Amino acid sequence: MGWWTVGLFDSLRRRRRPGTLRGANDRDTRHLEAWAAERRGVEAYVEPRTTVTETTVVLIAHDGEWTRRRIGSLDAAQHFGRKRGIPVYEVAKVGYPKRMREYTQRQKRSDG
Repeated sequence: MGWWTVGLFDSLRRRRRPGTLRGANDRDTRHLEAWAAERRGVEAYVEPRTTVTETTVVLIAHDGEWTRRRIGSLDAAQHFGRKRGIPVYEVAKVGYPKRMREYTQRQKRSDG
C-alpha cells in the first residue's frame, strides 16, 4: 500500500465520523447573496438538518430557478432573509413551490 492510499483512507474515515458535517461558511453566504441579488422574486425555503446534511436553504426565484447552500440554522436563514427582504419558509411546513418543480422538469427536458 502506497503513502497516497493511506491518506485516501484517512480522509474517507474522517468524512464518516459522526458530528463532522461541514457547516455553513462565508463562501456559502456569498453565493446566496450574489444569487439573490441577480434574480427577482426570490424566496427562501429552509431544509432541516439531517444525519448527513447540515441545515440548508433553497433560494427560489420567480421563474422557479433555484440554488441550495448550507446555512447555520433556521435562525440564520431568517436573519439572512430579513436583512435582504426575502421571505423565509420552512420546507417541512409548506413544501416546495410548484414553480421549482416545473423549472426542474424543464431543465431535465432540455438536457435530454
